[in-house]
This record gives sequence, structure tokens and C-alpha cells, in this order.
Amino acid sequence: MVNTRGKIRRTQNTPKTRLSVEETNYQSTQSGAIISSNDDLLTEILLRLPVSSILLFKSVPKHWRLLLSHTHFIHRYDKLLKSPGLFLRNVYVPFDAENPRTPPFHSLDFHPDPRGITIVQSCNGLLLCCSNRERISVGTYYVFNPSTKQYAIIPCLPGGYEVRNTVRFMGLAFHRTDCVHYKLVCIRSLESDDEEELFQIQIYSSDTREWRICPVTFRMDCPVFDMGVYWNGAIHWAPSYRNHLYFKTEAEQLQTLPLPLEMAASKSSRTTMYFGESRGHLHLIVDVDYPETSLNSLNVYEMLSDHSGWFVKYQVHLPELWDAFPKMTSNINYLVIFKYLSKLSLDNLQVE
Repeated sequence: MVNTRGKIRRTQNTPKTRLSVEETNYQSTQSGAIISSNDDLLTEILLRLPVSSILLFKSVPKHWRLLLSHTHFIHRYDKLLKSPGLFLRNVYVPFDAENPRTPPFHSLDFHPDPRGITIVQSCNGLLLCCSNRERISVGTYYVFNPSTKQYAIIPCLPGGYEVRNTVRFMGLAFHRTDCVHYKLVCIRSLESDDEEELFQIQIYSSDTREWRICPVTFRMDCPVFDMGVYWNGAIHWAPSYRNHLYFKTEAEQLQTLPLPLEMAASKSSRTTMYFGESRGHLHLIVDVDYPETSLNSLNVYEMLSDHSGWFVKYQVHLPELWDAFPKMTSNINYLVIFKYLSKLSLDNLQVE
């Protein structure tokens, strides 16, 4: 038998080969070059980084900046960072209770406003906030990014208190593909008579940081600019028999939004329970019962992408819901609940 113990011992004691610093740096450089030259691999790595890192990397070489700004990357990154849930009185309620995500923020204390700050609208990752919501015309407006914790104080409309006191609506428009510089759309009343009011539109752009008077003026009878929602390149308001308009921000044009058949046929003001955008679709929820009867059914409508009309996506019969969930009762104030949903839905907010 051949004795191999010595050979084995000598093999085990053979000193390991160590790479010099220069060789290690060379191999790291080679690995970095391989990754940076492979867009698919680089994309998979970048998708796993927080928003703060993505913003930082946009200032590096041109190739990375183009990759991070590409529509394909933006859409994939948005899907990974959704944080579906609600903030109700500063309490975060996730939609997915089994797999809750970390809330993007816990309170609206990003700026020391003595009057307090409330959410006016959420729009594709940004929040439009305001102080002193008792009077929309005199409050201070903020645009807050919960992902980066950055915010901007919006300058007041030029013209002093007399101009600001005529504000009837303030809404936010932002999207990473069709509106990369966020805008605020303001509607103010110029004059009124016994029948109609004359309105003017002013636009603030984060690009110019200035307010600008839009050439569009219009007259309406008893308008209600409620539940402003940015979708498909336009600001929309909850449609009603008296007011069903939307404003295209790039073309700066007012267009007429079709009414659902039930609302158009009834010629009466049905209660809008919810109006908002979710995952790229515009939704409207209205009651389908007569005013003199109790609330028993809801229609959930979805708007076609070309603004040509609504279709019923779901129909909810509330008595069946109460039977399935006995702890729910018919005297719940659904109008209040849905108004919270329309203002505080965080389906489009992003988290790190």
C-alpha cells in the first residue's frame, strides 16, 4: 500500500495563493464592465434600489441616465414600489393585511405649519397638501414626495388676498411619462350673476416656478369642482348632471366628459360615492337607487381610455355584503367612507 499521508499533509499545508490589490481591483473592474455593458442585468440590479439611490444615479454617466429615464424601466419600477393602502387620521391601513408594506410616511409633519397640514390629492407618487383647509382660498399649498421626503411650498397666486379669495379649485397634475414637471391647476371665479359664474384657469409649473393665466375661460351654472383627479393627461372632476368637464393640461382645453347612462337618463344628481384613478384606470362609483329609498346598490364604472364613455365593471348589492359580513350594518355612513377613499387612496404612492 502506498503511504499518501505525507503527500496529503503537504497538500493541506500548501500556502494559499493570494491575489494582490492590483489583481483584485482588476477583477472588480472587469465585473463592473460586464454588468454595465449588459442592460438587462443592470436593469435587474437597479430595480432593487430605493428611490433615493435612483435619483442619485441619474446624475452619473449618460448611459445610466437614459436607462433610468426609459419608459420600460419607469413602468417596472413603479409596479415594484406600489404601496396600496389608506391613511385615515394619520393611521396607515394597508389593503393587503397579510403582506403589509412599510407606509411611505407616518404623519404630515414635513413642514412646521402651525395650522396643520392635510392631504388634498394624491397623484402618481406625489401628494398635494394644504394648511387651513377650512378655506381653500387662503391656505398654503405644498407638494410632498413621500418617497424622498422632499417638499415644495407653492407660491401664492399673484394679486393678493382679493385674487386668492376667488379660488374654487386647486389640483395636481403629474406623471413620469406625460407630465414630468408637475403642475397645479387652479380655477378661480371672475364674476357671477343670478344664473352663471365666469371662471378662469391658472397653471403653476414646477419647471418655471411661476403661475400663468391660461387663455381658457368658461361659464357654468352652479358648478361643483369636486374630487379632482389627474388621469390620461387631464384633470377630471367627479361628473354630475350639471358639471361633467375635464381639462387637458398640455393642450389647455376643456372637454366634455360623457355621463354614465343611468346618470344621463335620470337628469338628477345621483350621489357620487367615489371618483379616482387606480392602476391606470379612471373609476366612478354611484348609487343606483332612488333618493327616497335606502342605499342598497352601487355601480362601479370604468372610463374608456379615449374618454368615449363609461362601462359598468362591477355592481355591488349591499344587502348581500351585509349578509356575508354580519358585523357591517346598513347604517354605516358609506358616503363618508368613500370620500376618505377618494382623497386618501395611496394606490399610486411609492415607498423606499
